[in-house]
This record gives sequence, C-alpha cells and structure tokens, in this order.
Amino acid sequence: MEKFKRKVFYLGGFDPRGVRFYHQLYREQAARYAALTGEAVTVSGRQAGDAGAAVSARWSVENATAGVEIDYEYLRWEDVIGKVWIRNPLSLALKSARAYAGHARHMDFARMRRLRKGPVITILYPPILAVLIPLMLALVPALILALALPWWAAAVIGIAVSALLSGRILAKLVVPWLLRFMTYHGALAAQGPGAALDARIDAFAQRIAAALDGDWDEVQLVTHSAGTILGMRLLRRVIALRGGTLPDRFVMLGLGQVVPVIALRRDARWYHEDLKALADAPFRYVDISSPPDGAAYFDVNPFLLVAPAYAARVDMLSPRFHLFYEPHNYHGGWSNKYEAHFDYLRVGDRLSPLDFISLTAGRRTVDEAVEAFRTIA
Repeated sequence: MEKFKRKVFYLGGFDPRGVRFYHQLYREQAARYAALTGEAVTVSGRQAGDAGAAVSARWSVENATAGVEIDYEYLRWEDVIGKVWIRNPLSLALKSARAYAGHARHMDFARMRRLRKGPVITILYPPILAVLIPLMLALVPALILALALPWWAAAVIGIAVSALLSGRILAKLVVPWLLRFMTYHGALAAQGPGAALDARIDAFAQRIAAALDGDWDEVQLVTHSAGTILGMRLLRRVIALRGGTLPDRFVMLGLGQVVPVIALRRDARWYHEDLKALADAPFRYVDISSPPDGAAYFDVNPFLLVAPAYAARVDMLSPRFHLFYEPHNYHGGWSNKYEAHFDYLRVGDRLSPLDFISLTAGRRTVDEAVEAFRTIA
C-alpha cells in the first residue's frame, strides 16, 4: 500500500497545561481508536520542533494498518498563557470585574444572542455564581445558627463554611476557568495580541508556510477552543507568506469554535481586519462545533461576522457526540461543561469519521471524512 503522508499543526486553547498533557491525551485516544478499529497506531515520544522547543513540539504517528504516516506538530503558547493565568482568587475577582465591565461596554451581546444563546449563558453565569454561591453558603448557615448563637459567632461560622465549600463548587461549575478566559480575552480584544504573542504567531506561520512545500498528501491546521481565535490571525499570515494562495491539500479545522468572543467586540478592530482579509481568501475550512457545548458557536460562520460574503470552501458541522457515546460516558449537563469542550479531541465508544484520531491518523482525507459523516443517519 502506498504511504499516505499527513502533516498536522495543532493550536490549542487557553490552557496552561501545555504539550505534556496534550501528547499524553493523544496517546490515550490513539489507543482507543486502535482498540475500536483493530488498526496498529503508534505514537512516538516528544521532541523539539524545527524552530525550537519554545515554538513547537513534534511527535510522529504511524498507522501501519492503513499505511498512514503523520508528522504532528503542537504549536506552543502555554508559556504566554501561564504569564496571565490568575491564581489568586482575590486578584481574579478584581480583574474579572474590570474585564466584564469592558465586555458590557464593547460586546455586541444582542447579536451574540441571535447567533447562539448557549455561549451567552456560559459567558454571563460565572460572575453571577461567583457572587451568589459564596454569599448563600455564608448566609444560610449563619441565619440558622443565629437562632442559637450570638450573631457574630454565627457570622464567623457562616464565612468559614463558605470559604471551605465555595471554591470546590465553583470549580466544579468551571467558574474560575471561565473568569480567567473572559478576563484574558477582554484584554486581547482591546489591546491586541501584544509583541510576544504576535512574534510567536509569526513563527507558527513560517513553520506552516514552509511545510506546505513538503511532500505531504494533506496538511491540516487544527485549532481548538481559543485556538480558533488566534488561528484566524495565524492563517492570514500564512496566506500572506504564500503569496495569497494555499495548495488544495491544505485544510483548516476549527474544533469548538469561539471566534465571536473577540469578533463581536466593537473595539477589536485589529481582529476584524484579520477576518475581513480571510473572507477574501480561497481555502478549505471545516468547523466542528457541538450544539450542547455551551462554550462553542455551532453553525456560526466566522467570516460572515464581519463580511457579507466569503471565498473559502466551508463546512459547518455538529459532531453529534450523542451518537458515538454510551449515555453513561456522554459529557452532558452543567457539571461536565469543561469535559464536553474537550470531547473534540477524544474518541467515543463508537468510531466517528470526525473524531480527532480518525481525522489526524486515519486514511481518509478531511473531505472524505466529511462525506462519510454526512451518510450517518
């Protein structure tokens, strides 16, 4: 069998865990894929990318059964995230309050709500719960205990109960992570990426532009979560480096797309220019976003947010996770909101043409995978 060679660039979301976590996740999901298909899939160890360890990490994947070789390159920006990752709860409360004030002034929430209601709820519930849950956990026991204890003693115990329990409950509801996400992206919208992140995006673009001259049957730029935001700026620079055109073997994938978080900020003019430039560019884009994922914008074409038409060949798809998971493994409901946002990178209990390993390590091209997925009833 003639070898099928694929180059994958992966740009992840707002997550400080970095390459070790994502390499291990890929290995685990490749093992699940192999168990479901019977195909022999192996994943190598990590090594530094050609532009240096600060820019990317690489590993090779081989699907010997299907005759597929994959060079997988993880584009690194977790060091940038780590510098703005707010750990102190008081600092997080103050900074997120300022960030939400900025969102209130500049975000087009009316238009966002018309696009999808779920993400609006996801954006707005963290500050509400961050106030109500600690308050109620302090107030309820204090009022009950005040029937038998002095008011000051009841208040102290109520505050202690709140301090002990509220952090765990808020974490379970993904409140701190969402507050950090909205705080960072408020600053990103207003101020732009900044010199350090822009330099990193330039390095990513140079890596992708150079790889497009390689002997690959398919080149994928896979963006996930907040990576779908930066991926638009990145792709604009790749296209510029390539003289305005991309080869037919290139495809951009958006998984759990969140572009409107920046694109619907009225003050994010730098980002509007990126999207307008991409709207005029011909390339292949496949968006895979799940309607039950409250953090993603299903069926929202990012280019139409700023332009009346677009030149790309676009597919907007739901992964329909419920068809591929047993009910007890399906990440539904509020308590699983964070996990549901990572199901794009997993393999379910049954194989989907659009699961992450099928797309990156399977024999089908992305176009063939989309066609196969559309035949599933």
